[in-house]
Amino acid sequence: MSNEKNSQQLTHLNQQGEANMVDVSNKQTTIRTATAEGYIRMSAQTLALIDSGEHKKGDVFAVARIAGIQAAKKCSDLIPLCHPLMLTKVQVDFTLDKANNQVRVETLCRLSGQTGVEMEALTAASVACLTLFDMCKAVDPGMLIHGIRVLEKQGGKSGHWQSTNQGES
Repeated sequence: MSNEKNSQQLTHLNQQGEANMVDVSNKQTTIRTATAEGYIRMSAQTLALIDSGEHKKGDVFAVARIAGIQAAKKCSDLIPLCHPLMLTKVQVDFTLDKANNQVRVETLCRLSGQTGVEMEALTAASVACLTLFDMCKAVDPGMLIHGIRVLEKQGGKSGHWQSTNQGES
């Protein structure tokens, strides 16, 4: 295998095919941002309960927001080859989609560093969805988490990338 990077080469494998944490020490420090999304579909009654703020567990969005932020900060503890990062911003937003009985979770992660923050944004979206599930499972165990994906990333050598897929709804 050549030392030159091929666009098809997996960067988390060394020349022997073993797991390898990528060395980013020679990468340029830039402002890097990633946004991700995820959805949780539920019954109309559960969505109405969340929307009205009358869920007996309290403000489910506040709890899910904190969980998403914490998850982004702990990403390297969960994903073995992720670098521990000093995030400078984590944002978790919720949008009720009443037409499809679901909540859309959108996350943003940012830092000034040598590696991207896509995994942190994806982890924040995933854990926020999981927390909504946990908060509401007693009233709606059939909820469906879906559509977790990166929407956009900026910074670093690869520059700006934006999804061209339409997303989930």
